[in-house]
Amino acid sequence: MLIIGNGRMITRDPENPFLEDGAVGIEDGVIKRIHTTAEMRKAYPQAEYIDARGGVIMPAFINTHEHIYSSFARGLAIDGYDPHGFLEILDGLWWTIDKNLTLNDVYLSAMATYVDSIKNGVTTVFDHHASFGQITDSLFKIEEAAGKTGVRTCLCYEVSDRGGEEKAKEGILENEAFIRHALSDESDMIAGMMGMHAQFTISDRTMEFAAAHKPDGTGYHIHVAEGIEDLHDCLKKYGKRIVDRLMDFQILGEKTLLGHCIYINPHEMDLILDTDTMVVHNPESNMGNACGCPPTMELVKRGILTGLGTDGYTHDMLESYKTANVLHKHHLCDPNAAWGEVPKMLFEGNARIAGRYFKRPLGILKEGAAADVIVTDYNPLTPMNGDNANSHILFGMTGRSVVTTVCNGKVLMKDRILMGVDEEKLMADCREAAGALAARINGR
Repeated sequence: MLIIGNGRMITRDPENPFLEDGAVGIEDGVIKRIHTTAEMRKAYPQAEYIDARGGVIMPAFINTHEHIYSSFARGLAIDGYDPHGFLEILDGLWWTIDKNLTLNDVYLSAMATYVDSIKNGVTTVFDHHASFGQITDSLFKIEEAAGKTGVRTCLCYEVSDRGGEEKAKEGILENEAFIRHALSDESDMIAGMMGMHAQFTISDRTMEFAAAHKPDGTGYHIHVAEGIEDLHDCLKKYGKRIVDRLMDFQILGEKTLLGHCIYINPHEMDLILDTDTMVVHNPESNMGNACGCPPTMELVKRGILTGLGTDGYTHDMLESYKTANVLHKHHLCDPNAAWGEVPKMLFEGNARIAGRYFKRPLGILKEGAAADVIVTDYNPLTPMNGDNANSHILFGMTGRSVVTTVCNGKVLMKDRILMGVDEEKLMADCREAAGALAARINGR
C-alpha cells in the first residue's frame, strides 16, 4: 500500500470532486481508497507514505497527440531551410529529420520525451511516430523506452507514400505487428493504432492496404486538414472533402483519432459526430506553424469527443491548456470562449479517449481507477475548492509545478528526482546522438 496525502485533492470524480486534506491509497497499480489524510493513515498505519506538504494532489495528465521523433529538433539548424508555408515546414524540417533517424535515435528520442513527460506530470502518451530511414521495429524501440520509464503509451507509425510504395507498406506492417503485440499484452500499459500521416500523402492503394492489415479492435490515428493544402489536394484529386474521403475508406469510427481538423465544415463535423470519431486539438502547433485556428469550440458544442494534445511542441499539458485558452478567446473575440471547453477537453475528453484504448479508468481519482497520480507544489494564496480548481490550475500552475509523478502505482518521480533513470547519462547520450543527426542532415 502507498498513500499520498496531506494535500488539496482534485479527483475529477463528480461524486467527490474535492477534498481539502485528501489522501489516495494505492495498491497493485490501482486506487484502493480516497479519504482524508487522517482517516487513511489511521486505516493503513504500515503503508508507505508520500507527504504532499499542502500541495495539490490530482490525476496525472494524458497527452493524446505527441511526436516523439521530434525530440532532436530543438536548436537544430538545417542548411538552406527557410520555410514560407506549412508544406515547406513539413518537407524541410520534419521529413528531413525522420528519414535520418536511426533506431538508437528513436529510442533516445522516446526516452527524452517520456522523461520530460514525467517531469510535467504526463503518464499516458498517444504518440504518432515517423522514422522513414528506420521503419521496422521502430515502435518496439519506443515501447522499450516506455517500459524503461514506466509511462503508459499508445503507439502508431505514420504511414505515407512520400517515401514510395514499399516504405508505405513497411509502415503498415510495422503498425500491424505492434498492434497485434499490444492486443496480446495484459499489462494495460501499451496499445497500438494504425497510424497515417494525412490524406494528401496517402494513395487509394495505400489506404486499401492499410485497411486490409489493420487488426480488429483498433482504429486509425491521422492528421486531418491541418493545412489548407490538405483540403485543396483532396478536392482537386478526388472531388470531395477530406472527412468524406476518410468515410469512404471506413477510417472514421469510435477507435479513430483525428488530429487538428482545422479546415473542416459543418457537414464533416456531422460525419465525425455520427461515427463517434475522436478529435484532438493541438493549439500551440497550429499557431506556431501558422496553419490557422480550428473550430474547436464548435466541435465541443456539437458533442464531438475532443481532446487536447501537444503535437510535440511541448510535453507540458498545462502549456497547451493556457495556449488554447487564449487562442480561442482571441480568434473569436469573445472573452467567455474556452473557459469550459478547454478544461473539458483536457480533463474529460482525454480521459474518455484513453478509455477507448486502456481498460482501467484514467484521469480520475476514485476506487478502481488506474493509480496515475501527481503532486504539485502549488499552494494557493486565494481560496481553492471544487468550483474554482480549474482557474487555479490555469493561472497558478505549469507542468513544472509537478514534484511527484506516479503511474500504474509506481513512483516515477519523487521530489523532482527521477526514479530508475540515470538522467545525466541519458542527456549526455541524447546530446551525442542529436549532434550526429545534425551532422548527417547537413552532410558534415
